[in-house]
Amino acid sequence: MIKEIFSANRSGAVINSELIALIEKSIQTALEEFDFEKGYQVSVSFVNEEEIQILNNQYRGIDRPTDVLSFPMQEKDGRGVDILGDIIISINAAQRQAVEYSHSLEREAAYLSVHSVLHLMGYDHDCEEDKLQMRSLEEIIMLKLGLERG
Repeated sequence: MIKEIFSANRSGAVINSELIALIEKSIQTALEEFDFEKGYQVSVSFVNEEEIQILNNQYRGIDRPTDVLSFPMQEKDGRGVDILGDIIISINAAQRQAVEYSHSLEREAAYLSVHSVLHLMGYDHDCEEDKLQMRSLEEIIMLKLGLERG
């Protein structure tokens, strides 16, 4: 099975290879919950608050920064690999939220990655029932990663 995760750092911040490897592992662990015949492809971009605010306004009509955005594609490439979409992470928001929630940047970035993958797979949190289902799956995946809430 093909598992392709592409990443780009447009944030201006230094993002070490260990954090990128953890995010890739988080994405792979989340996607183990789903079946793919030939494999999958996901793109991850790290951006600053200014860029994520522009994207949030452009695509969601919300003119403020956010922590993560998901852009599902649900297409197949010429090999039959599922192109799931794009994940955009604000590294500034991840750093701030890690402090706010009293855990590591690694745990926060992994959580944002898992959360965003679930959005790529069609999960949402618009109503309480959907929110509970999504949160439950997030917790299961974070537990598999050994990054449960502390």
